[in-house]
Amino acid sequence: MTTRPAASLAQRKRQVVSDELTGAALQLLAQKGYDAVTIDEIVATAGVSRRTFFRYFASKEDVVVRFLADLGAGMCAELAARPAAEPPSAALRHAVAAALAPCGDRGDHADRALRVVQLILGTPALHARFLERQAQWRDDLTAELARRLDLDPATALRPHLAAGMALTAFNTVLARWSGSDGTERPAPLVDRAFTVLAPALDAHEPEPGPAP
Repeated sequence: MTTRPAASLAQRKRQVVSDELTGAALQLLAQKGYDAVTIDEIVATAGVSRRTFFRYFASKEDVVVRFLADLGAGMCAELAARPAAEPPSAALRHAVAAALAPCGDRGDHADRALRVVQLILGTPALHARFLERQAQWRDDLTAELARRLDLDPATALRPHLAAGMALTAFNTVLARWSGSDGTERPAPLVDRAFTVLAPALDAHEPEPGPAP
């Protein structure tokens, strides 16, 4: 007898509880605003205990930030999957577009994403947490770009600058989409952003000159 089916069932149960907590929190936060919602209200709406809540999340901030963090968590994996010969601007454009794809959906899921993005960008504490998460994305993108370009991230500037530009594009598109209340679609905005950035992203880094 194998324990794998039981483990799989346990994982599915954990995911269900996590989804219920996330859904309850986001619904309340969208209705009442971040400061007005308590953890007690979230757990009551989800039908779980406070202990269960803290088994999944460290704070109510984590519920919201984790939802938005999922938009960027796959960027590095998307970048790594792009063809090796693809220019950095094209590879990064695809990676950013894939991360923002859920924002381009229609229906209830996209509407919830929009409200959560607006909540995060409009709440200083949540926005700060979101930017903290992006520090790890920047490191991951830098390492992957250095690998693709066969550069040493300890000495080359190009991977660091390119990762920063990609995240700037990500944040700019996210802000424009949320600021327009969803009327501006993410995909065309990503294309416009990388049209502007492409010359810099694809330029070769000059060799360092002799020290003065």
